[in-house]
Amino acid sequence: MAYLDNIAVFVRVVELGNLSAAGRDMRISPAVASNRIKELEKHLGVRLFNRTTRQLMPTEHGTVFYEGAKQVLGSILEAEAAVSALSGQPRGSIRVTAPLGLGRRLIASGIPDFRDTYPEIEVRLRLSDHNVDIMKEGIDVAFRLGLLEDSSLRMRGIMDCERVLVAAPKYLENRGEPQTGEALVTDNHDCLMLRFPGSKEYYWTLATPEGPKKFEVHGPFDSDDGDVLTGWALAGRGIVNKPRFEVEPFIRDRRLKVILADTPPPPIQLAAVYPHKNFQDPKVRLLLDFMAERCQRLIKELLAER
Repeated sequence: MAYLDNIAVFVRVVELGNLSAAGRDMRISPAVASNRIKELEKHLGVRLFNRTTRQLMPTEHGTVFYEGAKQVLGSILEAEAAVSALSGQPRGSIRVTAPLGLGRRLIASGIPDFRDTYPEIEVRLRLSDHNVDIMKEGIDVAFRLGLLEDSSLRMRGIMDCERVLVAAPKYLENRGEPQTGEALVTDNHDCLMLRFPGSKEYYWTLATPEGPKKFEVHGPFDSDDGDVLTGWALAGRGIVNKPRFEVEPFIRDRRLKVILADTPPPPIQLAAVYPHKNFQDPKVRLLLDFMAERCQRLIKELLAER
């Protein structure tokens, strides 16, 4: 078992390029991770990494060993999943990721309930509005709002979520309320943008009578955290494009007002994305079923009082 543990640490170090990051990911200290790599190198009789001040890069031997080691670990996980399916007692850990707003409102609060129902399954949750590389980060399930672009992954649609443009009454009093999508641009409205390295949201799409139309909106503020954008909108700093369930409480208490209701952004799909190999893993299927039902129910409840 110690040898397999050493291999598992080695694979994560290659994927993350850093001992500390791999240690955090596997819940061990950097010193323990380093010792496991040294034990593996001693066993194999070769150096597996070229060490720099910031990153560990696999040597030629390390690259070759990584490809085989990854396949071995994958086969072990598949075998464990098969045993769990036969025994009817799913166990093991699941790495889950979700956007910040969705994760905080719908996913995170459900993790303890899922654990109560399936006490042998551990869930490690990572929240980020960045597009996490599922394969590189070893993610088992990613809950996302948007389209699937990676054909190497599977997707399970959960529901379509209404989107709205909203702004604080204070902002609309000062800047005027746009009556058309074009006015967002021509009147130079402050549009709050979700941006991060690799982000594609440099425009907003609205459902016009002529069909979907893109508008290259601008604004003085952008952030890689969607909840920060909501906070700025509440403070009267601009217009934000959001799934309605995230801002419905503020619409209800009139701290935010829906604008351009006749030409809203098209709905966005809430979906779960996961690698092909995870499709037959019973613990993954259980989590998907549990969270899909939970998300549908909570979103409907949030919007029920409209």
